[in-house]
Order: sequence, then C-alpha cells, then structure tokens
Amino acid sequence: MASHSAINELYNSSKLIPCVFPLFRIVILLLSISSADSSTHISDGPKNDLFPEILRDEAVARIYELGKVSDGHGYLERTFLSPASIRAGNLIRTWMEDAGLTTWVDGLGNVHGRVQPPNASNKALLIGSHLDTVVDAGRSRHLQHPVEVIAFSDEEGVRFQSTFLGSAALAGVLPASTLQVPDKSGLTVQNVLKENLIDTTEENLSQIKYEPESVLGYVEVHIEQGPVLESIGLPLAVVKGIAGQTRLKLTVRGSQGHAGTVPMSMRQDPMVAAAELIVLLESLCKHPQDFISSNGHCNAFSIESLSGSLVCTVGEISTWPSASNVIPGQVSFTIDIRTIDDIGREAIIYELSNQMHRICDGRSVSCFLDRKHDADAVNCDGGLNSQLKSAAYTALKRMAGEDIGDVPVLMSGAGHDAMAMSHLTKVGMLFVRCRGGISHSPEEHVLEDDVWAAGLAIQAFLETNLNDFLIIGGVDVVGVNVGVDPEADDGVGVDEVLDCGADTVLNSRQLDIVGLMFGVEAGVDASVDIVRNGGTDDDDNAGVV
Repeated sequence: MASHSAINELYNSSKLIPCVFPLFRIVILLLSISSADSSTHISDGPKNDLFPEILRDEAVARIYELGKVSDGHGYLERTFLSPASIRAGNLIRTWMEDAGLTTWVDGLGNVHGRVQPPNASNKALLIGSHLDTVVDAGRSRHLQHPVEVIAFSDEEGVRFQSTFLGSAALAGVLPASTLQVPDKSGLTVQNVLKENLIDTTEENLSQIKYEPESVLGYVEVHIEQGPVLESIGLPLAVVKGIAGQTRLKLTVRGSQGHAGTVPMSMRQDPMVAAAELIVLLESLCKHPQDFISSNGHCNAFSIESLSGSLVCTVGEISTWPSASNVIPGQVSFTIDIRTIDDIGREAIIYELSNQMHRICDGRSVSCFLDRKHDADAVNCDGGLNSQLKSAAYTALKRMAGEDIGDVPVLMSGAGHDAMAMSHLTKVGMLFVRCRGGISHSPEEHVLEDDVWAAGLAIQAFLETNLNDFLIIGGVDVVGVNVGVDPEADDGVGVDEVLDCGADTVLNSRQLDIVGLMFGVEAGVDASVDIVRNGGTDDDDNAGVV
C-alpha cells in the first residue's frame, strides 16, 4: 500500500474542531454565496482547485456558529423541537432566506429551503442533515435536476426514544402511532408539534412522505464515530453497510421497603436483579457462542458474524423512589443491541429474554422487556459506493500530491438516517475521520483539513455524476428527493432543504460549498447528505425497498 506520509503530515498540522456541530449548515453556506461571483473569493493559481477558503474555513466558521445554539449551559444539547432546536432552525432558515431560498416548515418540524427550478417537473436533488443532538454532544456547473437540502428534525431519538422521526416520515415508514409516544414529561410527539403550531395528525402524517419514483438516490456523509480511520492515517472511507439495531427498555419490579428493617434473606430487590441482568447482557454480547447454539436460532455464519460485530450497551438506569434509605420498588434500564446480522440480533434478544425470566424468577421479582426501536441492517448500494470511493481517492490524491493507496471500506455500527431512507431509495455513505474515534461526547473532534477533504470528495462525486442521480445526507444527514412542491403540506421530513432545479447554474465556488456541506457532519451524530438527481424521468429507481 502506498505511503500515507503526506496525508499524515496534514493530519498532524491541521486544527481540530469540535464534531458536535451539524455540518448541514455548510449547505446553507453554499446558498449564501449562490449569488456571489466566485472570482471575488477565489484566487488564481494551483490552490484554486482546492478552495480551502470555502471548503474548510467558511464551513468551519458556520459549524462553530450553529454549535453555540444549545439548551444546555456549558454543553451541547438540542432535542426534537426543543427551544434550542427551534432557534437553530430559525438560524438556518435565515441563512436560507438570505441566500434567496423559499423556506417552509413541514408537518414534522423539518425546515426546508428551496431554489425553485424553471422546470418543476424535474426530479429534485435533496441535501440535508439533522438538527438534533444527543445530550452533552461533541460539538460553474449546469444542474439538470432540482436540488433540495434537508436537515432532519430528529435522528438521535433522545427525547422520545424513537429514532429517525424526520427521515422515517419522509421515507413513509414512520408509524402513525409514533405521534402518541410521550417524552419524560408526558408530552407526546403530537403535543410538541402542536406547541410549535404544527398540526400533524395520524390522518395527515402520510402527506410528509416522498414517493419512490420521485427520488433517485440518497448519499450521506458522517464522521466515523470510531477509531479505524485514525489508526490507518486516512481522512475518508466508504461505508459498506450499517448495522441493524434494537433498543429495549427492561423494567424490574420488586417489593419496596425500608433499607434498615427488611432482612437480606427476605428482600425482593429489583436493583440487584437489574445488576445481575446487566452483567448477564455483557457476557451474552462478549461471548454469544457460549449462549447460542449453531443449530438453534443462528447458523455458524451468524455466530461468526455476531462475534465480530455485536455490541450491547446499557446507557440509562432509573430507579423508584430513588432514595438512599429505601429498597427500590422498581428499576428500569435501556439496552442498545447492534450487529450487522439481523438474524443474530433476534437470537440475542431471544436469549436475553430467556435469561431474564430465569434471573427474575430466582429473585422473586417481575421483569418486562419493551421493544422501543428496531432497524434492520442496511447494505449500501454498490454503484454509489464505487463512485464515492473513486471521488474520495481523487480528493485525497489532490490534497496529498501523491498516490494514497486504496480508500478503505468500513461497516457502520452507528445508526444513520440512511437506514430510514433505504426504504425509499438506494443509499451510499462516506465516513470522515474523528479524533480518537470518540463520539457522543464533548471530546468529539474533527480536523479542519478532514472537513476540506470531505468537501473535495463530494465535489468530485458531483462533477463525475452531473448526469446521474445522487443524494447525500448525514448526523448528520443529507437526502435527495424529487418533484417536491414547496407550497405543499407534504414537505420532506427533513430540517433543511436546498433545491436547485434544472437549468440552475451553480458556479464552482457554490459547488465546492455543497461538497463541503456534504463532506462532514460535524454534529454529534449529525451527518450531511447531498443528493444529486440526474438522468431522465424514465431512469430505473433500483434499490427501493
């Protein structure tokens, strides 16, 4: 493999920026300069092709600006339609309007911005990312089709424990019953929408979705959220597929009592039962072969794949009444299970349920397992990935000035809006290196030059596919859709939409900004998706699930 010395030199000298800020703002940056003459900002000479002033400096500045919008003091937090989420949406909407876009908010709180093409019948290119974060998050071309930039209102699922609200609505796979799911304060999704003057009901929810024939594809750019790229010294990778995931809530109920008067032998303590269950889960996920038979739910291949990709996490524990001198009456905790093997994931859940009843019966407590979220594993489209890989290679070679070898192909253990979008169209993803592989933490950081590399890669992707479809999304999300009426109530389930229609001319500087936007999703989990729609209305929309 060729030396990565030039890339590593850039890595060691580049500034780090917090990854906690959604990169979709870069999409707005593209719009903000859409009317500007590229010659006034870009100097002549060799570096003209790389546009660091746009694809790095301006993009990073906007990442910081949006990252300051938070519900928390001293840390980043924006959940579904929270006050900070509304402020962030208003800021993005201002950027869009300053750029001359027509803006609106759809029935799920997604903010849209559109450049209406002369020929509204052409399919649209969607570009987007999500506005929400986890708590304490890490901070001239001639287009043949419309372009939409989209930022999904909810991907993390922090507030309602139900991920992909925005993208699932757009893809038409969000159950109407989701509107009645409550948050910790008892407010439902529908309540929160009404508080923000959005009248979405189970009857009109379907109006948000896009039709498969209106979409050509979806591409998402996101930080890796893992350590592989840093370990091999490269900024970019292509994503082969996304692990399936299940989120569970396990509730243990026992007998509440006084901490000083109930003998140990007579206790029905849900806390110790929960502790035993958590340790059991760790063993089950570390050594699935010790619990699952090859002639049972999984075959030998599934067990092998589980051993290499299975991860399980208990991220939240609550107890009632939560007093130091009281034996709890109830303990609940969340479980997150992920693997690329969907059959294996179900086998793990089945075995966990069996072991749960054994442990709870032995401690004379009752246990209940509630499935909160399920998403099957997704394989990215081979054609899109081939194009993304070629574009990433071109970008890295241009930056390094030498052959950097093969662009790596990785699996994603983290969920992305591309999972929901795969029910609508074919998807592709690009990963961007993140320092230490740290994610969902204030320590999330990405290099400014890696943002630059991602922007150049998306630029190369767009230039190579001017007549092909493409959707770029990401944390972190950008999507592509077609034929959306900005006046309709069935807007895309995305927080932000940029639409450059057929016959719309973007100068090279604007195109670079689009690349940058898509290049990296600096948000905690935010990702940027750029969509490129091309070809004719008779094109085959292969890959629609």
